[in-house]
Amino acid sequence: MAPELRHLRYLLAVAEQGSFTRAAEELRVSQPTLSQQIRQLERSVGVQLLDRSGRTVRATDAGAAYLHYARRALRDLAAAERAVLDVADLSRGALRLAMTPTFTAYLLGPLAAQLHRQHPGIGLDVKEMTQAQLESGLLADELDLAIAFAGPHLAGIGATELFTERLGLVVGDSHPLAGRTAPLPAADLARCDLALLSGEFATRSHIDGYFAAQRVAPRIAVEANSLGALTEIVRRTPLATVLPDALARDRPDLHPVDLAPALPVRTVVLLRRESAYESAAARAFTALALAWGGIPAAGNSGAAARQT
Repeated sequence: MAPELRHLRYLLAVAEQGSFTRAAEELRVSQPTLSQQIRQLERSVGVQLLDRSGRTVRATDAGAAYLHYARRALRDLAAAERAVLDVADLSRGALRLAMTPTFTAYLLGPLAAQLHRQHPGIGLDVKEMTQAQLESGLLADELDLAIAFAGPHLAGIGATELFTERLGLVVGDSHPLAGRTAPLPAADLARCDLALLSGEFATRSHIDGYFAAQRVAPRIAVEANSLGALTEIVRRTPLATVLPDALARDRPDLHPVDLAPALPVRTVVLLRRESAYESAAARAFTALALAWGGIPAAGNSGAAARQT
């Protein structure tokens, strides 16, 4: 007898939870029912899939091999269901999007507004993640698209260049450098009290690399894990920060200060799983993101040429 889909879902739940009790709670079925269904699956495939002898339920060697294909089968089925529901005229649809925290501060709003304005029937589910998390999410088919920085990517991840991001020094109205037009020598940063992103951000690593290259020992007064928090701190105090130029561009209460030399630029990319089904919603969002970055939407061929 061929296994049913519920058998696969039950097996995955037990393997992931390491417990029949917790898996039964997650699935909202009774523990005896769950145990019976797993044994039924084991009889149908002719091998023991789970080792129940320890305090934690673990997959046997055969079970681990079976789980690999079970996950793939459920992932492919979910993709098939999305393909059936996908409507080419974009009157309805859904898009699962992730981006690193930098982009939620200045890019998410314009793109989400444009998508809703042009295609109000598309539901958008947005998550903020680290670059490692979002690439894993793409490979697990938990996401359709992601926006991150170019660099080495996991196998199976395709990247399309969107635009180049520039970082610069930013101060508020009360800072002595507000209104300065001449570039500030990097060495002078050693005399500036700074508010910077905390160390878990890729942007902070980029900034620290710049300080190291310029042999500047920064005076860091505040560290924050949010760009929104940094902008508020800088707006209300005589501290300076380093932000993407796009974030300060339309804020009259924030003043960019050119540095000499400037911080190295970074390439922003749109990521997807290479083997994933590309829905009409994903294609529409890709066109909007390319247009925001100044890349002609006519160019699926142009986008391909910019893949990294």
